[in-house]
Amino acid sequence: MTEWSGSKVAVDLADPDAATLRGKVVIITGGSEGLGAATAQALGASGAEIVIADLDLPRAKQRAAFLANLHINSLALPLDVGDEQQVRQLIYNVVGHFGRLDVVVNNAAIDITAPIAELQGAGWERVVRTNLTGPFLMAKYALGVIRRGGHIVNIVSTASKRAWPNAAAYHATKWGLLGLSHALRAELRPRGIKLSAMVAGSIHTPFLLDRFPDIDRSVHDPVSVAQAIRVLLCQPEERFVPEVLGAPLREVLLEPHP
Repeated sequence: MTEWSGSKVAVDLADPDAATLRGKVVIITGGSEGLGAATAQALGASGAEIVIADLDLPRAKQRAAFLANLHINSLALPLDVGDEQQVRQLIYNVVGHFGRLDVVVNNAAIDITAPIAELQGAGWERVVRTNLTGPFLMAKYALGVIRRGGHIVNIVSTASKRAWPNAAAYHATKWGLLGLSHALRAELRPRGIKLSAMVAGSIHTPFLLDRFPDIDRSVHDPVSVAQAIRVLLCQPEERFVPEVLGAPLREVLLEPHP
């Protein structure tokens, strides 16, 4: 049983898988709203300890307070994922607080919707730094402490499978993130660390609706995507899912619209 209304997400705590993440420590970047917030609650309802790492610390603290009311233990920490020093400090603080790190969900992402003739170099660099450099840095420093059996989930987007106008930087980073995911999976597998790419279609979140206010509203509920992420993390120890592509039934992946 799930319910979504604005930024409020409710997840049925009686789910039979509710204990499968018990005691795991999970960092979710961009975890204060949208898919990140839904994922924080879904994984917290399954017993995980949640770190909401977000550029907007006040909003992250509000989300942590919301989770506390649901008896989910979470910690809000500031993070610009493209800042190497901040990423290092985040990992240090998480291990210092919880004593371990098990899962990283690389969810933080931005976009600048503009034709390439109008896209400034600084804007291009900001999108690349957030969407591609950020997951690279999170993986690099998390792997110094993450345990065997740990898991990294990259939120990739169907923008890695198709293209639409006025989103060159976003597409470049999401295609790049899918490639990075495949490369890291090959590198980490011998170490017993799992990596999954969650290739999600249009999701009913502020990230999408702020850019495309006239989009067909029959898009993914973020809760359904969050539950899919939980399924990825709840696979048996000897098995993992390298890539999942999920899209709303009415979304045709080859059509050039979001």
